[in-house]
Amino acid sequence: MLFTLKKYIGGLLLPLPFLLLVMGLGLALIWFSRWQRTGKGLITLSWLTLLLLSLQPVADFMLKPIEESYPTWRGGKPVSYIVVLGGGYTWNAQWAPGSNLINNSLPRLTEGVRLWRDNPGAKLIFTGGAAGSNPVSAAETGARVAESLGVPRSDIITLTSPKDTEEEAAAVKQAIGDAPFLLVTSASHMPRAVIFFRNAGLNPLPAPANQLAIDSPLNLWERVIPSPVWLMHSDRAGYETLGRVWQWLKGDSGEPGKQ
Repeated sequence: MLFTLKKYIGGLLLPLPFLLLVMGLGLALIWFSRWQRTGKGLITLSWLTLLLLSLQPVADFMLKPIEESYPTWRGGKPVSYIVVLGGGYTWNAQWAPGSNLINNSLPRLTEGVRLWRDNPGAKLIFTGGAAGSNPVSAAETGARVAESLGVPRSDIITLTSPKDTEEEAAAVKQAIGDAPFLLVTSASHMPRAVIFFRNAGLNPLPAPANQLAIDSPLNLWERVIPSPVWLMHSDRAGYETLGRVWQWLKGDSGEPGKQ
């Protein structure tokens, strides 16, 4: 119940749904109250905020500091396990396997497979429970996609019970104990994930994937025209900031980016 409530409340506080709620309140004030000026002000402010969050310089300015907490893993001591955290997914057997991994999940998996190739003999661990009534879990979906890319099933471990990152950390602790491992998740999610894993008594080696914030050259029109792509970057920054606030409210502590 708490998990579902957290998802609903957190979802409504993200930029797009929150700003739409504010716009709706402004429209209600204009149409059904005497507070015309207040309604116009709310609509104007929320529209301007939505515009700014949909621009690449603003969105990536917010997201980049979070993503830069840990660098891309370039190799080091060999590890026996590579943990790939679950994310968005579905399962449709008629699709190309990778199409079942939504948004952040496919870049996480491809980075996990790359690291598996760099660590001969290592086991790939996929985490994540089933979404709703889906008979296939996020972990199992990741395993099937990895198999389609040439990873033998004997090198794959699935942890299908966790619903969130905190539960994923506990499940990994139970599965491998104190063995060293690479932790693969989105660069924006890595600071929060590392806190959960360290609080579980583990010492993950961060291997971020799915970097989104761009500081390399872009065409001018890509920077100045609002786009849902950049709004998604703002959404990730807002989502992870809310997640860190939730960790703080629960009494968790940690300094992302500090080894």
